[in-house]
Amino acid sequence: MLNILNLIDEAKCYEMVRNLRWPNGCDHFWVKKRGFHNSSKHRQRCVCKAWDRQFGDLTNTIFARHHQPLHVWMLCLYLMDLNLLNRQIAAKLGVNKDDQKVIEQLRSDIVEKKRRHPE
Repeated sequence: MLNILNLIDEAKCYEMVRNLRWPNGCDHFWVKKRGFHNSSKHRQRCVCKAWDRQFGDLTNTIFARHHQPLHVWMLCLYLMDLNLLNRQIAAKLGVNKDDQKVIEQLRSDIVEKKRRHPE
């Protein structure tokens, strides 16, 4: 049986997140790239020279501090676009109860954004 989780490229997911967060790139006078995160070879780490603080691709996002690979969350967004219910998505992706809350929050954020910015 074909597993859709194997079809997603983690590197491309991180590249997409970086392009959405920093459309002009994160290379700035005050920002220095600092390799990649220990848990993911595609997750960029940076340091703000002005504040002397590290941050990364997922810092201050809903995906931060959740242990699912980023491609799982990208699949979640894709399945939401297909109008699957949260519990169906959780079952298909095999996520735990804590991560099911992320699915609920993602959907809530998407609905709120559509209310504020109707097409």
